[in-house]
Amino acid sequence: MKISNNGIRVIKHLEGCVKTNDKHVIYDDQSGTHIDPTQPLPIGATIGYGHLIKPNENFRNGITEQQATELLYKDLSVAERAVHKNIHVPLTQNQYDALVSLTYNIGEKNFADSTVVKYINIPTFHSTKYPNLESAWKAWNRSQGHIMSGLNKRRATEW
Repeated sequence: MKISNNGIRVIKHLEGCVKTNDKHVIYDDQSGTHIDPTQPLPIGATIGYGHLIKPNENFRNGITEQQATELLYKDLSVAERAVHKNIHVPLTQNQYDALVSLTYNIGEKNFADSTVVKYINIPTFHSTKYPNLESAWKAWNRSQGHIMSGLNKRRATEW
């Protein structure tokens, strides 16, 4: 299975982006605010649709929509591999797209270790903390220990 065009469209919408003069520019992932590219980049510096900038990457001049989409596909391939590796039951396209979106957002290790994966793979699984798959899914609504309304909305959209 591969992420669908609809899945890409939804992830782009959920991730958002920051543009200046039709170019994607560097922004802070937490706040969505533009970061001055002439200054040292802080942790969480992002470009395109949620691409966390690595130390060896230089996007100081911004990137085009095509480049942002190419980065997204590259980044999503990691999330897709994690879904393939960790989910062992058949999925519909919408379920797969939602799992890729969740994994892209929370990271492959968090996904692999999650109660979500257990609920999906083990029909008899039960958690005392999360009584069902939906509650386990929607529990991924925090950033730096704080409940984020944006993550609540994202989880509801994915669900």
